[in-house]
Amino acid sequence: MSEGWSGFSYIVTNLARFIRPGEITFSGVNSTPPMLACLLAKKAYDWDFIYINVAGGVDPHPSQIPLSSSDPVLAEDSASIFANEDFYDLCARGRMDLAFLGAAQVDGAGNANNSAIGDWHKPKVRLPGGGGGAVMLPTARRACTWRTEHSRRTLVEKLDFVTSAGGFHGVVTPIAVFVKREGRLALQSWHPEASLEEVRERTSFGFDAEGAAPTALPTAREAAALAELDPDGQFERDAKVALR
Repeated sequence: MSEGWSGFSYIVTNLARFIRPGEITFSGVNSTPPMLACLLAKKAYDWDFIYINVAGGVDPHPSQIPLSSSDPVLAEDSASIFANEDFYDLCARGRMDLAFLGAAQVDGAGNANNSAIGDWHKPKVRLPGGGGGAVMLPTARRACTWRTEHSRRTLVEKLDFVTSAGGFHGVVTPIAVFVKREGRLALQSWHPEASLEEVRERTSFGFDAEGAAPTALPTAREAAALAELDPDGQFERDAKVALR
């Protein structure tokens, strides 16, 4: 394994790198990697941003790092408490700069499926649905997602069902970081143990790779922040992220 990168640390740290100074950033339900990414960014970077989470916390200072991204501890010592409708209102008014939202399938335009795998009328798997993501993906200024598995069944040419349109600005997997360019996801970088050829082989949609290169290793501060957030490796074990 490349020194400094596991599949799990790759996902969390590269999600954090999408956060920009002064922005309003949101992490949602069942979203442990972006929850950790937001908390990592607070510790590892010299600049600040506003962090809102689905538990209602606004710039909280949690006394512990919960296993659930919906735990009320994430509202401790908050500047204020937000209800769900407040998240959607921020998006509708163009004030949500970055939203981290989950997806079961992602296509080359960055659209998401969280509804069903297979035919809608007789699906192989019935998924939980879009929830607030169907509202937030089209209306947040930028949205990013992650997959703990990089494969042709998750990064698809055509979605089995379009739950949320509008397109993700960024997608992070254990071996790659994609960003949107000219309406399509383009490869920004790949895990140093992977290669451009491997990313292409494991991705169903075509993508532009101009300028892409191996991902820069985590900084000392990024690595230290993640180690502080997950000191006994429980989050990493639960995530079960594999490079292959």
